[in-house]
Amino acid sequence: MTEPLDHPFVTAVKPLVDAMGGELMDPALAQPDDVVLAWEGQDLLAVRLPQLSDSLDRILAALERRHGVPLAQLDRKSKQDVVRILEARGAFSVRHGVETVAGALGVSRFTVYNYLNRENPNKRSPE
Repeated sequence: MTEPLDHPFVTAVKPLVDAMGGELMDPALAQPDDVVLAWEGQDLLAVRLPQLSDSLDRILAALERRHGVPLAQLDRKSKQDVVRILEARGAFSVRHGVETVAGALGVSRFTVYNYLNRENPNKRSPE
């Protein structure tokens, strides 16, 4: 980036961009899918957001750090809580999201669907 990294706006948004797995860049290098952020009417920086599948891996890693153990080692109640958090964050709208989560939790896809149905009994698992 051509702007100083210690600009107050950059300093303010950097933790959010890092948490999302995004990348800060010079706005002149922005591609159509990047988000250009302005400060006082001038483009200051661009943010390249991660692909959804990368975001799911990042969310799973953050949950693992939060729990302090691999997700597969959690008890059933904690795994259900993880599935609820992931559902709220849209993890199951990602292609192969259920399979990815099942692998991380060390359970079957069927178990993940059961956890989802437990939270919302009106949902049906795919046949």
